[in-house]
Amino acid sequence: MKHVNLADLKGKLVVSCQAYPGEPMRHPETMAQVAQAVVEGGAAAVRLQGLEDIRQTCKVVDVPIIGLVKEGHEGVYITPTLELCIAVADAGADVVALDATTRPRPDGLTFGETVDKLKKERPDVLIMADCDCMESAQQAVEAGVDVISTTLAGYTEVREKTEGPDLELLAQMHETYPEVPLICEGRIHSGADAKAALDAGADTIVVGTAITHPTSITSWFVEAIK
Repeated sequence: MKHVNLADLKGKLVVSCQAYPGEPMRHPETMAQVAQAVVEGGAAAVRLQGLEDIRQTCKVVDVPIIGLVKEGHEGVYITPTLELCIAVADAGADVVALDATTRPRPDGLTFGETVDKLKKERPDVLIMADCDCMESAQQAVEAGVDVISTTLAGYTEVREKTEGPDLELLAQMHETYPEVPLICEGRIHSGADAKAALDAGADTIVVGTAITHPTSITSWFVEAIK
């Protein structure tokens, strides 16, 4: 685990290196190689899903690692339990990302209880709250997380899914909590999207699909030339 200063990521690019179950690239060593490649391209940090992906990537990159575990497909599934949060930290993640929505968590803890217990169990790890709306952002800030993000905007029932990043929510989060580090994540598909996110108040942006998911990128081109 590294000492991470979130101020060092301001204005920088974080790349999410993930592949979905059943895909050819869904392998920890492959994701570690993808992480190496994006770091060589200038990524200031990487975001990884899966304990073994985190462990493998720790061996080959020296930038901060944002780690998470996805369990299930409905409700709270991004690092949904305290046990998994601790496991992500122990795998080597410098920042633990978890669902910050107000939905019930599978282990029965509230979001605030999860953050409090994680801080006590692993005080050196930072906590990233994946939010879907202002209510979850407020909950996250009140719980004392280190960074808030727009990761889940449009992926729950509380906000409609925007074509690109949810700049409206991003601007609201920035205006309401200017002192809290803010990440824009979700549907950033171009350089123009990235710049718009920074202009709307993001300190840092996370790009995943548009850089590290060749199946999606290929499909965009296939559709464009039909």
